[in-house]
This record gives sequence, C-alpha cells and structure tokens, in this order.
Amino acid sequence: MLQLRDVSKAYRTGSFTQVALDAVSVCLRDNEFVAVLGPSGSGKTTLLNMLSTVDRPSSGTLRFDGQNIGQLDDQALTALRLHQIGVIFQSFNLIPVISALENVMLPLQLQGVAHDQAAARAQTLLDEVGVGQHADRRPDKLSGGQRQRVAIARALVTNPKAVIADEPTANLDSENTKRIIELMSHLNKEHQVTFIFSTHDPLLIDVAERRIQLRDGAIVQTKGRHGCC
Repeated sequence: MLQLRDVSKAYRTGSFTQVALDAVSVCLRDNEFVAVLGPSGSGKTTLLNMLSTVDRPSSGTLRFDGQNIGQLDDQALTALRLHQIGVIFQSFNLIPVISALENVMLPLQLQGVAHDQAAARAQTLLDEVGVGQHADRRPDKLSGGQRQRVAIARALVTNPKAVIADEPTANLDSENTKRIIELMSHLNKEHQVTFIFSTHDPLLIDVAERRIQLRDGAIVQTKGRHGCC
C-alpha cells in the first residue's frame, strides 16, 4: 500500500544541510501494525511526515496504492490525506472551541458529507472508542486519555486505509496507555486499517507486528513481517 524507495529528506538552514532521512526503502502492506523506533533525531518524525504526505521527499519515490506521490500537486495531496490517510498527533491537535463530536465530524464536513450523516458517523466512532457519552464536551473538559480517544476517532472517521500516529501514548498514564494500545489493536483488526506509529513505549512495541529501527536517518533493523520493495 505504501512504498518508499531510496527516499531521502534534507533540510537546509543557511549554509548548513541536515539529512533527516538517508535513502530509506520500505514497503507497508494493508492491515499492518508497525512500530517505528529510534532515538531522538533518528528520523522517526520525518519518516512519518513522508508516509502521511505532509512533507515531500528531497529525492526518491513514495507511492500510495501504486500512485507516485511526487507527481501530485498540493490539491491532490490534500484530497489524498482527507480521504485515505488518518493522522494522530502527539499533542492531539483537537480544536479547543468545538465539542468532541464536532472535532470528529470535521473531516467528513470537509469532504462535503451532510451534517446529520457526519454527526451520526462521528457519534458511532466516539461510542466505539469509549467516549460517546462525552460527545458534547470540549477538549479542555476531557482527560488526556479521553482526548486521545477523540483524536483516534477523528483519524478513523473517513475510513482511511492508513493511520499515522506520532507517539500516540506519550502523554498518557500507564492505565490509559494500556487502554489505547488495546483500542488501536482492536481497530487494526476490526477495521483492517494499517497503523504506523513512532514510539518509545515498550508496551506498544511488544504488540507491533513489525518494528522498523532508525538511526541517523537510515533503517538499521527490521523485525517481524517484511514487506518487499
């Protein structure tokens, strides 16, 4: 589904160039549950930005369902993210002035889905992730675990093929971490959505089907299921 071939990403500041990814090749298949590991500065966030099409490679090829992402303009990339890729941010990125329900509805409304239909779908997802009773609350009235569940519901509401998550349990206590891990694993199996997440959390690493280890912008080890490029 997602294929990177010799993908590199460099950032230039004045006369200094920093290589964040260095000729990375990896394939991610449908319905995988993949952990991206590595120390700070190893390239994890940059790799997730490539996979979510938030950023473009400096060189190499990125394909989604066989489509060369590098050949798409900004409008087409926005449409791809809106319809095919869900993103869960470490800081949740919920809109503070609207309710949990409205936050989850937003991607559907951007697609042009009718209000009542979007509300029904959003409520179903909130119920499934266990916070349906808090649909009318704004984010500041929710706990960290509840906000993370709302963020997961928002990422899933458009029925994406892939969900990209940056440290999805980093801001949670141990009890909520276990609940979120169980929820993500359940949604991976029930919705057949590919989950790709960066993490340092040993509990989340343990349940990953595949572990991709980065160091200095390069893949140094892969354990578990292998996709071939």
